[in-house]
Order: sequence, then C-alpha cells, then structure tokens
Amino acid sequence: MVHYAENRKARFNYEILEKYETGIELLGTEVKSVRGGQMSLEGAFVIIRGGEAYLINANIPPYQAKNSPSDYEPLRNRKLLLTKKEIAELAGSEKNKSLTIVPIAVYNKGRKIKLEIALVKGKKKFDKRETLKKRDTDREIRREYSARG
Repeated sequence: MVHYAENRKARFNYEILEKYETGIELLGTEVKSVRGGQMSLEGAFVIIRGGEAYLINANIPPYQAKNSPSDYEPLRNRKLLLTKKEIAELAGSEKNKSLTIVPIAVYNKGRKIKLEIALVKGKKKFDKRETLKKRDTDREIRREYSARG
C-alpha cells in the first residue's frame, strides 16, 4: 500500500472519533497526478448534500499543465463513493455542530485509489500543547535507547 497524500495537520488539530474508507471519483489525468504524489489535502473537508458525500477544497494539479484542458479546475468538488448506510451515519453526525468530517490520507488498494476520511472533533489549545509534550518526551526516550544500543 502506497500513501500518495496525507493530512498531517488533521491528526494534530482534531481528535479522531471514527474512520471510514471511501472511493473517490477522479478524472484520468487526476489519477495520474495523484499517483505522481501531487495531491494536497491541506484545508480539505467533506460535506454531505442530497444523500451524497463530496470532497471539497482538495488540490489536485493537472498532470501535465500544458497538456490539460483549459477549463480544468484543480480545486473542484469530487464525489466520494460510500454506502447509503455510511452516508446516513455521517449526515446524522454532521448535524452536530462540534463534529467535522476531514480527509486523512489518500492511498492505493490494489489498482484503486482510496481516501480515508474521519469524523473528528476539534482539539482545544491545551490538548494541542499536551500532544506536543508527548511527542517531545517520546523523542527523548527514543534518543536514550538509540544512544545505549
């Protein structure tokens, strides 16, 4: 499994409650661009409208800029492929104003390109500080072990 893009800030800014694996509807040139590692999930989010899920604000630049159609939009809304049951669950939880749906990672599964999305709750400032402290202590512990061995 190859990770093409990852939303690292999502893990820092949000507390992940539940994860879902979805398919994503892409154009042929977008598939090539994603496989080339050119996709960015920064600032992207998911909305549910009319019984369908859409990925909003994910940037996929054209594979070959000079060869792409003139009306190509890199930030266009892309449909996500979820079951009706999953869409209903996400739509119910989206009504709760404190919860958001964000993309976590884009990767391949066989020949298909998959998107991992998560139902998240925003972290407070002190939670973020706690995360930074934990990361620093873990780094120190790893340094100690590597210095000994």
